[in-house]
Amino acid sequence: MSPRDRIDAAGWRIVLLASLGGTLEFYDFVIFGIFAKDIADAVFPSASPLASLMASFAAFAAGYLARPIGGIVLSHYGDRYGRRKVFLWSVFVMSGATLGMGLVPSFAQWGVAASALMVFLRLVQGFCLGGELPGAITYVVETAPRIAPLVCGVVFACVTLGVAAATGVSLSVRTFLDPELVPHYGWRIAFVIGGLGGVLSFVLRRSMEESREFARMKGLASRQPFSELLRTHPAQVLVGSTVLAGTACFNGLFFSHLPAYLSAVLKYDPRQAIFSQTIGVLAAAAGILLTGWIADRVPPRHLLRAGVALLIVFAFPFYNALADRSINLTLLCVTAGLCAGLTNGSFAVLLTDLFPTRIRFTGVALVFNVSFTLFSGMAPLAATSLIQQTGAVASPAYLMIGAAALALIGSLWVNRLGGNVLRSAA
Repeated sequence: MSPRDRIDAAGWRIVLLASLGGTLEFYDFVIFGIFAKDIADAVFPSASPLASLMASFAAFAAGYLARPIGGIVLSHYGDRYGRRKVFLWSVFVMSGATLGMGLVPSFAQWGVAASALMVFLRLVQGFCLGGELPGAITYVVETAPRIAPLVCGVVFACVTLGVAAATGVSLSVRTFLDPELVPHYGWRIAFVIGGLGGVLSFVLRRSMEESREFARMKGLASRQPFSELLRTHPAQVLVGSTVLAGTACFNGLFFSHLPAYLSAVLKYDPRQAIFSQTIGVLAAAAGILLTGWIADRVPPRHLLRAGVALLIVFAFPFYNALADRSINLTLLCVTAGLCAGLTNGSFAVLLTDLFPTRIRFTGVALVFNVSFTLFSGMAPLAATSLIQQTGAVASPAYLMIGAAALALIGSLWVNRLGGNVLRSAA
């Protein structure tokens, strides 16, 4: 890396502050999936445990359904007026929603109103997250375009650490809290911690400046970025949405579905399941960071193709090994995390490369949120439904294989349609 490609300490501070919001917001968002079974019992009770869990995952999916709307609204302001304001207010509002979720009364206290309130707060969370991560990706690429793969890797390594923080909090709660109290108070403690962490992120982010690339072209900002995007870059939107399918599906299954799947379906000890998943998430974060570093030297599209190919090959062996308990659970989670590091560490820079600065935030937000709504938000519900309908505990592998194959096909067009970051910064 030549001196002109490096960024100084102030630049890295900006990148880390941008990443911090994604860390905290992914913690807030994923904690719902981790405590899905406990939330189901408290807020969505049913005579059938599996039906109750499905109602909880339906509420989880509702948060994802709000993401495209939030992405369109927030990216509109981000492309017209700047990235900084979107950063500040998205994390502030989401933190309030997360704090509120920790205080929602139980179904026994409020009845169906408690369920409705939880779904509403999930919608608020999803709306805000729709602009947060796309804004972070856009911001860091425009801050350090010559090392875009590396800074994108840093963002998603930090985001993944937010997932690790969520699983770590869950493990701590289940370890130090009386087992009889965990179903009633464990998830509430986790949400309160996330809400307070978001307030801290808001305070720290107030010192951030506008991205230099946006500041240079602010006077030429699009007045209608969403309509301009659909008119001028429809092919990029379609290709980007398919490229993200494998990453999104893996994240929905591994980060959000796996804890409840291991404990409720396969009857693993909940603390062992959370511990193994936490180690696997840490391995994924390391893999993402390493992939970002390699992607400054190897075309990111090749790394993404390698990652989704591994997901296709190992999906069924992974789920069969979980069900048979033939391989150590922690080792399985670490292996899965490292494989997914290739896709999670390469997709973001490929996505930003599809769109010019003028409409980049809007393009990234639309593609990111559509893909993660379809392939990540719906994955836990779809996986649970497959298990219920087929009786085969390894059936979630079908989802992973289908999404990864779609990403592999989409990756064939990224080089032809891109060039707004990678080639222009070379």
